[in-house]
Amino acid sequence: MKPIKLGVLGVSTHYGLRVSIPAAQSPLVELRALGSRSLERSKKAAAEWGFEKAYGSYEEVLSDPEVEAVYIPLPNDMHAPWIKKCADAGKAVLCEKPVALDSAEAADAFSYAESKGVLAMEAFMYRFHPQWVQAKELIDIGEIGDVMSIHTIFSFSNTDLENIRNIKANGGGALYDIGCYAISSARFLMGGEPKKVVADIVTDPQTQTDTLSSAMMDFGGGRRAQFTVSTRMAPRQKVSVYGSGGSLTVVLPFNAYPDVPLVVVVNNGVGTREIKCGPADQYGLMLEAFAKAFRDGSPAPTPPSDAIANMKVIDAVFRSGNSGKWETV
Repeated sequence: MKPIKLGVLGVSTHYGLRVSIPAAQSPLVELRALGSRSLERSKKAAAEWGFEKAYGSYEEVLSDPEVEAVYIPLPNDMHAPWIKKCADAGKAVLCEKPVALDSAEAADAFSYAESKGVLAMEAFMYRFHPQWVQAKELIDIGEIGDVMSIHTIFSFSNTDLENIRNIKANGGGALYDIGCYAISSARFLMGGEPKKVVADIVTDPQTQTDTLSSAMMDFGGGRRAQFTVSTRMAPRQKVSVYGSGGSLTVVLPFNAYPDVPLVVVVNNGVGTREIKCGPADQYGLMLEAFAKAFRDGSPAPTPPSDAIANMKVIDAVFRSGNSGKWETV
């Protein structure tokens, strides 16, 4: 398959730490152009990461006729506007999560991309890791019986007030940054959408961003998922699924190491076993799935409808945090 010629907007720390290596190593990706508001910074990063071209603006990346698709790792508040700009330029777009700051904005951005005939996808990389494929398959075949409850914890500590994760105008806060994973993974494993949510949110008085949020999602039929996410706690992440016949735990669910096998722990009436999955680079797998969809002219591996549905839950969690009541999704 001919590799997709990729442009990237911004000299992103996230890209450098997690995406640059799998993107450079993939036979399905050709690093065409990197854009930054600083040409000097762009040139330095482009040389380090292996891009053919370096530009001093995001617009120049979109104007490059060789660029076929664009990856957006910009601050959250810039996602939806730049999805539209990519669509105007006729570029397919892979956008970091969350794609917008509410479900209406997400729906509008994806609808606009569709109207321009371009492929658009939210970059939830975790779903491409073998451990999640394995976990979903085990649940679907009834390995732990009927799923009744999911418990998720995801946290880190970031006290840098200049960091975009602590700036409300940029879409900072725990729910947008990591709560989206807790919600997405519960929806994925449940195979459906929550009907209503109830939440409690701690807001930092200085930044006005949510620094600790807990919520319960009611999926109907006695099935519930709950999570706690925080930007002020010691780093921790785990997803545990409890069913009528056993339990399943994804030990390192989201920030998956690419170079060692990861473990899914299954406990049922037969006993307890650890299933090793990988090694695998979830970012590389996501990029290649996106590239294949682009070349085949097939739908996005993670459809826009999924991104919009996830944002609807986030909207409801924020509403419940304000009202203190159950809110309908």
